[in-house]
Amino acid sequence: MKKRLTDISVKTPNTILRGKSGLMHMNSPKVMGVVNLTPDSFFVGSRVMEMTKVVDLVGQMIDDGVDIVDLGGMSSRPGAEEPSVSEEIDRILSPLMAVRSAFPEVWISVDTYRSRVLKECINLRIDVVNDISGGTLDEDFLPLVAKSKLPYVLMHMQGVPENMQDNPTYDDVMLRVLGFLDERIRYCRKIGIEDMIIDPGFGFGKSLDDNYTMLRQLSSFKMFDLPVLAGLSRKSMIYKALQIDPIDALNGTTALHMIALMNGANILRVHDVKEAKQCINLWQRLQFKTTDN
Repeated sequence: MKKRLTDISVKTPNTILRGKSGLMHMNSPKVMGVVNLTPDSFFVGSRVMEMTKVVDLVGQMIDDGVDIVDLGGMSSRPGAEEPSVSEEIDRILSPLMAVRSAFPEVWISVDTYRSRVLKECINLRIDVVNDISGGTLDEDFLPLVAKSKLPYVLMHMQGVPENMQDNPTYDDVMLRVLGFLDERIRYCRKIGIEDMIIDPGFGFGKSLDDNYTMLRQLSSFKMFDLPVLAGLSRKSMIYKALQIDPIDALNGTTALHMIALMNGANILRVHDVKEAKQCINLWQRLQFKTTDN
């Protein structure tokens, strides 16, 4: 029987995230800055492999006002091949240690869906687990997240990065994604995961039209009473629609960030921290009167 939107559960609001670096109040939008420790991520400007460049990039993000730094050792671009587990660990551990040493107070997220990688990272005082698979690709992953007590980003993806954009189709993309998130939220709560963030998964097994349908109806994801993350930055839904390259997609990214904020996004996952913070500042001025002259 087809599930209706009215059948999907609504949970108690979660407005505070509890990381190893302290508490993060979700009463205003946050910026998650992308640091790709890979040679093949889709946006060249986000790739950093040298240790000093990683630390410099994170330092610049902090100066620009980043709230969470998201480190990833595996590209999730469409068509990407998986590195071995040991290669992913090698890519991420040394930069993670360097960032934590240089910036003890910054919130660090690790982007992985492998339990062996996550286990190594947990020992280095990370704050957030960012999982593109919703816990579906490694049966040991979610129990490890539950044991860690870390905030968990739960994302929807159809397929895997290697094949997810091979003609993705849905009868109803919103119903499918909401239903998946509902089932996963129930399971996560059952095994003891308390702090969750939901991510619709823009660009992860969705057509161009699917992405814009989700953005148009982003407020529907508020039905779970959990923070909503929007990962739109420089993605193909922007550069393909405008017939440009990712390097030229900052203007389109900012335009869609404003739409996402207006439709309820709580976290923007971005390559360009300063511009995202400026977008949030302008959105906040739309919401509240100011006393500025």
